[in-house]
Amino acid sequence: VIAEMVRAWDRRRRLMVDGINAIKGLSYTPSEGAFYAFVDGRETGLSSTDLAAKMLEEAHVAVVPGVAFGESGEGHVRLSFATSDEALTTTIERLTTLFGSR
Repeated sequence: VIAEMVRAWDRRRRLMVDGINAIKGLSYTPSEGAFYAFVDGRETGLSSTDLAAKMLEEAHVAVVPGVAFGESGEGHVRLSFATSDEALTTTIERLTTLFGSR
């Protein structure tokens, strides 16, 4: 059961890396052992709070502004991938529609 869970988390992490990095203005370098993506949105020119609000209001994707984790988090948002593959695919599609593709 544990090996199956590890494969699922790895699949979801790779889905997020590929999906986020294909979106204009966003990037994500994965960390080891986490089920959160700390997405760099500085290329959008928005603060982390404004970026989080835009994602919620216009794409219906809830994230946490990076500034909540300290000053160095400014320009980033935290997005959980502790959900289904289907929900993650929908998230990527919504954010791609909002920001466009690279």
